[in-house]
Amino acid sequence: MTELQMGLIGLGATAVVGVFAYNKWQEYRHRKLAEAVLKPHHDDVLLGDGPKVTARPVEVERSEPEIRDEAPAPSNERVEPVFVDSHPTKPSDDFKQAIVDELAEMSADPLPAEPEPVAPPVVEPVPEADEAPEIPAGSLSATLLDPRLEFIVAMELVEPVSAIQILYSQRDVLHRLNKPVHWVGFNERTREWERLLPDVDLHLRRLRVGLQLVNRTGPVSEGDVTIFTNAMQALADELMAVADMPSSRVFDQAAEIDRFCAAVDLEIGVNLVSRSSAFSGTKIRALAEAAGMMLGIDGLFTRYDDAGRAQFSLQNYETTQFTAESIRTLTTHGLTFIIDVPRVDHGERVFMQMTDLAKRFAETLQGALVDDNRQPLSDSQLDHIRREFIGKPQATMLAFGLPAGSPQALRLFS
Repeated sequence: MTELQMGLIGLGATAVVGVFAYNKWQEYRHRKLAEAVLKPHHDDVLLGDGPKVTARPVEVERSEPEIRDEAPAPSNERVEPVFVDSHPTKPSDDFKQAIVDELAEMSADPLPAEPEPVAPPVVEPVPEADEAPEIPAGSLSATLLDPRLEFIVAMELVEPVSAIQILYSQRDVLHRLNKPVHWVGFNERTREWERLLPDVDLHLRRLRVGLQLVNRTGPVSEGDVTIFTNAMQALADELMAVADMPSSRVFDQAAEIDRFCAAVDLEIGVNLVSRSSAFSGTKIRALAEAAGMMLGIDGLFTRYDDAGRAQFSLQNYETTQFTAESIRTLTTHGLTFIIDVPRVDHGERVFMQMTDLAKRFAETLQGALVDDNRQPLSDSQLDHIRREFIGKPQATMLAFGLPAGSPQALRLFS
């Protein structure tokens, strides 16, 4: 055995002895500390020879061993010390049982029991100062976008983006579509959804874009849907947003709406033709403006309601359109009053207003009201047109959930 091995064995033995000695020393130290703590500072009233302390009995109602006044005789058995107040107050009946139980516990176990752990109170988290509470967004009204009429893509943006940037992002691509696209954003200030306009500087984080499925040219095509979905995905990538696309039942839905539109899409015209001389353009303009009608760039005199919605129009029976320049020298042998049935609210009432105005024109211009076959129109025939070709189609629209003249109807019949 080498000297190195002998040295290592010696060091190991020394370490074992040192640990054993340290443990013994710690045991001795704690034992002395415990004796000092538990050593009584006065003579034991039960075991010692000092002065006797008379114990007063505690009254209890239940049957208990009687406690005598004199101290018990010493015995070889260990007796647990009981500390009794020499001047106790008489407990009330409500606390008798509690005192007896407490004395019994003290006799059985002189050490106090460990308190049971108490669960910490639940504290509701308090939002930080820079975190504003989330306010529920207002619901998206069908007057802005209707899932029956539009293919709607929803986007939630991480950071607010200018509405102008959003509208111009895919403009060149979307111009290839044959159907209108409607943009709606959530205004954080007003907490309302509103239509996006290129001249309004609005920053938003919630966006809804709808491709109209049907208009007066027919249902949406598969190519339009493909262009639109690709453009929306590109926009979502640019805005770092997720585009939520609707279900693929787009074409069945578009076909159903198109069939409905075909059944109620009517324009009713009442013709006013001259009996002899042609109508003067200046006289036509004077009569139209006196009736509250305005000449538009479309070549029509149109009357609007208080909400700015068109009620009925007046156009030239001949091919020449009315313009501000041509009306001064124009003459014509006929006029046509037109009501667009699905786009007019309260169509029957508006039709009656239109026919009354047509009769005044006929009286002033010396003309006659006729149908498309140039046959005279009587009051009974006008009433039949009102009920059958205006009242019934508008009742059908109302039953379908698309009232005539509503924002949805104005988009659909465009």
